[in-house]
Amino acid sequence: MSRGQWAPAGELPWARNLFGSVSSAVRLADGRVMIAGGSDDRLTAQDGAALFDPRVGAWTGAAPLREARGMHSTTVLADGRVLVVGGCGGPVSYPARALDSAEVYDPVERSWSDAGRMGQARCGHSATRLPDGRVLVAGGTATRSPDSERSLTSAEVFDPVSGRWTPTGPMSDARSFHPAVALTGGAVLVAGGWAATGRNWRGGVGLAYCERYDPATGRWTPTGDFVEARAGHRLTALADGTVLATGGGDPDGGTQGRLDPYSRATTERYDPATGAWSREADMPCGRSLHHAVRLPTGEVLVMGGTNDIFGEAGYRSAARYDPRFGTWSEWPGMAVGRISFAATLLADGRVLVAGGAVRTGPATSSASPFQLTDTSELFTA
Repeated sequence: MSRGQWAPAGELPWARNLFGSVSSAVRLADGRVMIAGGSDDRLTAQDGAALFDPRVGAWTGAAPLREARGMHSTTVLADGRVLVVGGCGGPVSYPARALDSAEVYDPVERSWSDAGRMGQARCGHSATRLPDGRVLVAGGTATRSPDSERSLTSAEVFDPVSGRWTPTGPMSDARSFHPAVALTGGAVLVAGGWAATGRNWRGGVGLAYCERYDPATGRWTPTGDFVEARAGHRLTALADGTVLATGGGDPDGGTQGRLDPYSRATTERYDPATGAWSREADMPCGRSLHHAVRLPTGEVLVMGGTNDIFGEAGYRSAARYDPRFGTWSEWPGMAVGRISFAATLLADGRVLVAGGAVRTGPATSSASPFQLTDTSELFTA
């Protein structure tokens, strides 16, 4: 069996940090990939957008966003347009300056247009396209007071036909930076995430709570909890309808009251029929802020990320999960280690990764808190 290989895929027009941005790279109907927004090496929100053409293996600039934003969501609509929602604007601050605005990119017109305003400004939320074409936006972070933030329970739905936002049922638990996945049958699963609990950006705790949204009723229902609390993890829908959760951690929640600074190597698998999670085999190493992509073979490629609390350097390593046997094996690593980067599956089955942070904090080669990369790579299984 081929062990796969990585190859260079050209440079982005700019280096970009994509922390907290949901689906930061999306594949358009014509096979190209778009990245829009994000932040620079000092976490200042950016408005730049770029398109990758897999036929020529190169990036080109696209029309910039109407408003600079990071920690936003990017969702492809059923008609091929791209919806960008919320996020944080301006230079980094605490509390973060959450946005209530949204905009839509038209690939034919090659331009952005206004998509209304949500009822609640939010960043670090989830966004999931529903079977009827609407988009569910849930949770995230907003300002509580001039010196504190709060995680949200609220959710709202965007109708691309009318261009209107409508409130829907609130989640049972407030959460930010949580992954969401569409289940077979139309329900949406949100699992784990982070909840703000203090008066600084580190004041929060990882969550084990999970719940499901029913588009027919607009209601959320608690479902089985994780075995372990997880933030900075990934959810991947598998071909049989189950869902795989990988990595993440809970640095501020700790284990039995003790600080646990290490990302988890553990994985769990969710069965929608029973509403329960079960432990799966461990990954070769623990990781947070990584990416997980389901390949055409049904296997899952996990790559990049970092350790939970220290996070000085991005990981180059990659691993493969085979859902038939529930086993992991190591695969060749990327040329560049990456944290908070973009990744997506191309129409031809290859995986594109781009941008992200290479090093953070004291590990950077400059006074900036992040050392970013403008490189991209392609994985061929």
